[in-house]
Amino acid sequence: MMLSGWGAETQEKLKGASVLVVGAGGLGCPAALNLALAGVGHIRICDSDTVEISNLNRQFLHTEQSVGMNKVKSAQETLSSINSEVTVEPFFHEITDNNVDDIVGDAEVILDCLDNFSTRHTLNLCAIRKGIPMVHGAIWGLEGRVTFLHPPATPCLTCIFPKASFQDHFPAVGAVSCIIGSLQALEAIKYLTNVGTLLSGRMLILDGSTMKCQELLVSKDPECPACGQLS
Repeated sequence: MMLSGWGAETQEKLKGASVLVVGAGGLGCPAALNLALAGVGHIRICDSDTVEISNLNRQFLHTEQSVGMNKVKSAQETLSSINSEVTVEPFFHEITDNNVDDIVGDAEVILDCLDNFSTRHTLNLCAIRKGIPMVHGAIWGLEGRVTFLHPPATPCLTCIFPKASFQDHFPAVGAVSCIIGSLQALEAIKYLTNVGTLLSGRMLILDGSTMKCQELLVSKDPECPACGQLS
């Protein structure tokens, strides 16, 4: 609240806001934590997986005692213990064309913390239908990326990645997922509070091996099958 242009009014905006975090894993854990710490009043979390011991190198909302528990339930318990004023709504579902609209609900912004592009594209289509911005984040080993999507002002996910990748397993370093998930939360907070400049039309790429950041301009595809009709 000491930030210039923030104050009590801006904090009240966060308290009244609703954000959907899709994925309670390496990206979703830091994203949800930073939303809760910032005072976002309603956090919806969706994930269909249970906690495994191999998750714990990066998914810090879960503990060894959480192994076998639904990730969203584990995340809900941890977040509520950190900030009891935040309402955490868990959805233990795999997102499909049939349930995505209900899961997104009245969220004002979506955080794509998923690990597969098939589900990401389903989420992307819902975001376009509802006119809701989506913050895309992804990692691969020591590399991470994040961008803010809100067509027609920006490209959508399909404009940038027209084909779904079906990679089942990929390397993950906890520190990188923590950075990217935190940046996703920051983009959501900036959007909700109208403070700062968003990564609209820009993709930030972090190379953790050299600690260098690169910014790529991403363009809208006027022929995009997902959002082209919005042009």
